[in-house]
Amino acid sequence: AQVVDWLWQTNLNAANYSFNKSHAACYGLVSYRTAWLKANYPAEYMAALLTSVKDDKDKSAIYLNESRRMGIKVLPPDVNDSDFDFTPRGTDVRFGLSAIRNVGANVVDSIIAARRRVGRFQDFQDFIAKVDASVCNKRVVESLIKAGAFDSLGHTRKGLVQVHEHVVDTAVEIKRSEAIGQFDLFGGLSGGEESGLLPPLEVSLGEWEKSVLLAHERDMLGLYVSDHPLHGAEHILAQLTERTIASLFVDEKIDGTIATIGGLITTVQRKTTKQGSAWAIITLEDLEGSVEVMVFPQMYTQVSTSLVEDSVVIVRTRVDRGDDEALRVIAMEVTVPDLTEAASGPVRLSLQSSRCIPPLVERLAQVLAGYPGTTEVHLHLTGGAQTTVLRLDDKLRVTPSPSLYGDLKALLGPACLS
Repeated sequence: AQVVDWLWQTNLNAANYSFNKSHAACYGLVSYRTAWLKANYPAEYMAALLTSVKDDKDKSAIYLNESRRMGIKVLPPDVNDSDFDFTPRGTDVRFGLSAIRNVGANVVDSIIAARRRVGRFQDFQDFIAKVDASVCNKRVVESLIKAGAFDSLGHTRKGLVQVHEHVVDTAVEIKRSEAIGQFDLFGGLSGGEESGLLPPLEVSLGEWEKSVLLAHERDMLGLYVSDHPLHGAEHILAQLTERTIASLFVDEKIDGTIATIGGLITTVQRKTTKQGSAWAIITLEDLEGSVEVMVFPQMYTQVSTSLVEDSVVIVRTRVDRGDDEALRVIAMEVTVPDLTEAASGPVRLSLQSSRCIPPLVERLAQVLAGYPGTTEVHLHLTGGAQTTVLRLDDKLRVTPSPSLYGDLKALLGPACLS
């Protein structure tokens, strides 16, 4: 009887995830077709996948990182190139305008319609002049700027933020007058190729620091797109952590486990218990996802000064899964890693000999020159079974940093650092 009861209970448990052969065959076929599309049409496949999860920032971060792993560039939104949703552009994927915070569907449709009607926008003034009045909203335009949607027009984001309100106010007034027939926005010029009555625009060439620019970008898109503050520090985090944040959500056996994770603190919510003790909830983000981590009073008193937005931390956590399947992540230990610890010894770069051509060498020298310092750079040229090691000129010594590593990986490939 005990054996029968055990067998029956086992079958009941299996029924939670088992299904019949016809169902398995259908899923097998779908899996095969999906794998074929990903292998043969990677940009189109990832664009469709990103569109399907565009309202889920955690899944979007996972697939954005997968795109990068596959060598697919995910480009920021662009008023001259973006459609409503994610769109393949050759071997790249372009962000859709609908993903930008504060930019509604009617605004996106209006921008796309204006672009189809009058052609590509030449500069910021040209854009303001040619779009409908519904687009000329200060909040909308500022969101487009901070998301990088005007980058291709040659203006800096900081510069446009400084002048956009005046330009929008002037354009709205002109469009209202145009609507009642006093004059047209283009000053009667044929083809609408100039901004007519809009005054000349002087945009500052100065740009925000990289951290500020990326923070604005993330605020508008919910993700870091053009770059990520952790790029260049991946190898350090990999050495100090046990798993990625995304893996916490897919591990069915995660309940009750201890896991060391690391990443960037994107938000800090400081709170107080009924007894008056301080504690906090931090949002920790790595290149694959983000998670809220609770730092209770006893731990908070030890690490409160380290819980600062945009700082990188390593957190030893206890992970529990509730009845509603939600994760409860509790900090047991918080440390701040030394992101310069990889600076000891020379910076070693690996490159295929066939790729060592003058344009690439010149660009490499420019990148290295942007981080002057005292650390040598060794270039390992590989060709077949032979590897040649070159010590670069002392003028190209560098100060190792995550930013340098990120720029080198962008130029030479993710596996260039050895």
